[in-house]
Amino acid sequence: MERKQNYSRKREAILTALQKTKIHPTAEWVYQELKSEYPDLSLGTVYRNLRLFKDEGIITSVGVVDGQERYDGDITPHSHFVCTNCGKVIDVNDEFVDPEADTMVARKCKVKVLSHSVCFNGICMECLEALKKAETGSK
Repeated sequence: MERKQNYSRKREAILTALQKTKIHPTAEWVYQELKSEYPDLSLGTVYRNLRLFKDEGIITSVGVVDGQERYDGDITPHSHFVCTNCGKVIDVNDEFVDPEADTMVARKCKVKVLSHSVCFNGICMECLEALKKAETGSK
């Protein structure tokens, strides 16, 4: 019985860690964040719970960035920007996406759209500034 309680506390802690951050973390990040509080936490437990949360629709996956899946605890409709230089993931309001996109795709392709995601790729402001400094410093 006690084992079930520990599992529930860990599961809740994993979800809370995801919902409190805006960095769109990896499973490894979640594991490192919670390891000091839950010394018996395993990376496998983190992955299993993340998969369960995704299946339940409690979290979403931003996709794979730099070889690791990134997660989002904010399931309200929004898009993402991924920096191709540093891997940072930034939330973007969906005002850039036509709210009728699901309907248009469904009609055109004769499908039922359950969800959609939009991801912009480019270079974040911090990386652009660092690149500018590097260019001016080398001249």
